Formats: sequence, structure tokens, C-alpha cells
Amino acid sequence: MPLLYHTVAYSHLGQSLALAAGLETGTIENREFPDGEHYRRVITPPGGKDVVLVGGTIDDTSTLEIYDLGCSLVRHGARSLTFVVPYFGYSTMERAVQPGEVVTAKNRARLLSSIPMAEVGNRLVLVDLHAPGLPYYFEGNLHPFHLYAKPLILEAARELGGNDYVLASTDAGRAKWVESLANNLGVDASFIFKRRLDGGRTEVMAMNARVGGRRVVIYDDMIRTGSSLIEAARSYREAGASGVCAIATHGVFPGDSIDRIRSSGQIDMIVTTDTHPRARQLECGFLKVLSIANVIAGFLNADPAASVHF
Repeated sequence: MPLLYHTVAYSHLGQSLALAAGLETGTIENREFPDGEHYRRVITPPGGKDVVLVGGTIDDTSTLEIYDLGCSLVRHGARSLTFVVPYFGYSTMERAVQPGEVVTAKNRARLLSSIPMAEVGNRLVLVDLHAPGLPYYFEGNLHPFHLYAKPLILEAARELGGNDYVLASTDAGRAKWVESLANNLGVDASFIFKRRLDGGRTEVMAMNARVGGRRVVIYDDMIRTGSSLIEAARSYREAGASGVCAIATHGVFPGDSIDRIRSSGQIDMIVTTDTHPRARQLECGFLKVLSIANVIAGFLNADPAASVHF
């Protein structure tokens, strides 16, 4: 039976995935020294096992935790190694715009690509990437697979939308993905076209669908501070929407973001998945969290040979 380990921040999702996929759970000891250095020890031996390691790059500390554990699991005999990274961060710096800018996403991809190969090989499972070209940043014999949370998004949209609703986006940047989801749901799609006035302000120029008297369900792959979401919701309400809810795969919500979104009065409810642990920490009546575990388990169990032959 494959053996699943998880990083500290992903204990909840790790346990859920082990249950959904029927995997044995391995134990890791974690301690921190007074100077901030980390002590990690793999307690459950991975020797000869097909190993799954669950962890997201939610910050540099967590990224290094994945790197350290991956190296140790291979060194101690893992037969194959599958990294499950539900949230791959660094999408803000996934390309350079100004001369001299550091493309952090590419550098972190190189770091994970440098983890030694297990006997049979290494692969990487990613979910709803903000920039779809990111898998091409991974190098060598690390094989990336990009999964989509579409089943959960469709489920949430049907629940939030009711009998008559419009599936919408915060701007035209997600138009194709929102249009695809709307076609699956058999509903209208709406997009907002904006013009940037300066570094911190944008102006809504046009809206392509009639939303008057109808509920609007906004989809975005990721919610961080929620500024774009609030602005879009306000525009839909001004256009006559009877209510506005939001769905996102990744609920990042740094600082007091969720409180700011709620207190704006523009959003009735948010649904996200648990690809980022912050969403699970903040779950409440205003924020509903769906588990991505079954989607990932479906991939891991799709072909029994897939866990060992890449």
C-alpha cells in the first residue's frame, strides 16, 4: 500500500486525502530549535514504498519543508515519490515585466526539480494553477500533472445560484474559463471590462450580460485580498443583481482580508476548496470550504500502475 506523508500546514488535507485514497499515513517528527532552525525526522520508514507527500508552497518555509522531506524520503528508500502540491504560490512573480526582476515561480520550480529521483521516479500534482504555463518551469525527470477543481466549482455554483443566475468573473482575464464553466452549467456568463487608472485604481468600462434581478456567482481561481472581488461585486449590484456570491479554488485570505470582504456588504457568501490551509482556518458561516481530497484521490487511484510508472 502507498504511504502518505504531509507537511505541518497540510495535516488536515493530508488526513482527508489518505482516507479518500485508501493510503497508509506516515509519521514525521517536527521541532524548532531556539534559533529558528527546524528539526525533522521521518519516523515511518519509506523504504521500498510508493510515497505521496502532501504540502503547498504557501510560503518559503513550507516550500523548504517540502524540499527537505522529499530529499529525505528518497534518501531513505522511497520506491517512487509523488508530490501533491494543491497550492503552488509565487504566481505574482511568474514572469518578468521589468529588467532585472526575479521570476520567483521559476526558481522555486527549479528547487523542487532538484530533489533526487526515487528508484522509479518522481511526479508532481498541481491544482488550478493561476498561470497555466507553470508546469513547463519544472525540469529534469520530475513529471508535473495539472488537475482541475471543476467538479467542486460546478457543485458550488449550482448550490449558490439557485434557479436563475449568471456565472461571472472579476474581469476579462478569466473569461475563457468562466465561459467554459457556464457552458457546463447551462447558464449565462458575464464579464467585466476594466481600465486601469493608476497603480491602485481601476474603472469598470463595460459589462457584457444583463444581470438585473438575477443572482450573480463570481468565479476566480484565487482570492487573496479580495479587492478585485469587492469591486466586481459592487459593479454587478449597481447593474441590478439581486445578490452576489463568490467561488474560488484557492482561498488565500492574508491578514484581515476575509473580514474586509464580509464588512464590504457586497458579497453574500464565499465557497472555496481547502487547497490552501488558510481557508480551513477561517471557515465560518460566511466562508464554506469544500475538500479537494476526492479530486486528488481520483487521480491517484485512476490507474494502480500510475503511482509507480511515470
